[in-house]
Amino acid sequence: MRSLKYISWCFVALWSLVAQADSFQLNDGRTVTGDLLLSSANDVGVQIKTGDGVYDKISWSDFSQAALKELAQKPKLTQFVEPFIETPPEERLKKTEVTVKDVPRLHLPAKRSLLSSLCGSSVGVVILLVIYGANIFAGYLIASVRAYPRPLVCALAAIAPVVAPVLFLCLPTRMAIPEETAPVAPSTEEPVTSSFAGAPAGAPQSTNLHFAEQPPATATAALPEAEIFKRGQFTFNRRFIETKFASFFGVVRHGDHKDSVLLLKTARGEFVASRITRIAANDMHVEVRKGTATSEVIVPFGEIQEVQIKHKDA
Repeated sequence: MRSLKYISWCFVALWSLVAQADSFQLNDGRTVTGDLLLSSANDVGVQIKTGDGVYDKISWSDFSQAALKELAQKPKLTQFVEPFIETPPEERLKKTEVTVKDVPRLHLPAKRSLLSSLCGSSVGVVILLVIYGANIFAGYLIASVRAYPRPLVCALAAIAPVVAPVLFLCLPTRMAIPEETAPVAPSTEEPVTSSFAGAPAGAPQSTNLHFAEQPPATATAALPEAEIFKRGQFTFNRRFIETKFASFFGVVRHGDHKDSVLLLKTARGEFVASRITRIAANDMHVEVRKGTATSEVIVPFGEIQEVQIKHKDA
């Protein structure tokens, strides 16, 4: 009897141990029963003790969704299991659903005419005043150009803006009427007489002499002033000559220096050059006119004291 009781007690203990073991459904249809070792859980999986000294390493992806949801209820396994639990489409839609909230909107102002809109704000009033003043000023300028009375045109521009200035602008320019010249009164002066030898004294005689009408002296055209470049103020080298006197390199010159010549003051004397024929690194060749003939002179840059651009008639 004692041995029978002992055996029964062993069966009860074994059954209680089996009842305490957990069963986990896998994706391949197998069921794993054993003790779950929470301390062995990591990002890859967890170990389950299925027998004495027997441990199975099962990854999280091998567990079924039902088993994963059961494991997620254990606090130590939640962070490892949640990424592998599939969310149903309904719950996913609920989580990603966007709730559109009504926001306060600004009401558009009532539609009005341009003039009433401008008069409704201080900025618009300033703009209208500026346009009105510009209208009167335009009338003043038009009256000056068309030779009409300025007060009249400005007054009409103030009364009828834009229309009055445009009207006077379309009218032809009023030409001034020349004043009639008064008739010249005949001269009452007596003719100049002179006595010649052989004529009786006191007898008036005409000399038939008169002064020819001389044309008024015309003022000679003012010649342009000479441009002077002195050593010390300027450095005479090839770059300076090519930059400042570029118009003197051609045979025919145009522009401001068309009738000008170069006056070169050097240690050897002065040269009046009509053009620069050649230029080198240290000197230049200039064309100098002597009477009706021309000659070419070499002028080193080191000898130049002053260069003038002056009119050929100066």
